[in-house]
Amino acid sequence: MKLRVGDNVRVIAGKDKGVESKITHVHKKRSRIVVEGVATAKRHTRPTGDTMQGGIIDKDQPIDVSNVMIVCPDCGPTKIGYSFDADGTKRRVCRKCGSEL
Repeated sequence: MKLRVGDNVRVIAGKDKGVESKITHVHKKRSRIVVEGVATAKRHTRPTGDTMQGGIIDKDQPIDVSNVMIVCPDCGPTKIGYSFDADGTKRRVCRKCGSEL
């Protein structure tokens, strides 16, 4: 999977289409990611102990990786390519402009 936690992505399909936000969690085996503020669901929780407060909490649900595109700071939504440095280090680059992601 080419996406990582902290990447800025744009949702390209689903009810939250067009939203740009950061990735908070990656499920590699299931090919799903959790994006801040996307696919939120109401979760009813019971108070446990003295510290946690009960009530209705908004929880972000995982979405499929195919429904997002990474956003390049220079040229917008793009695909991810790879390049190798002189010392053999692999880098992620933008397919449109070639800048490092």
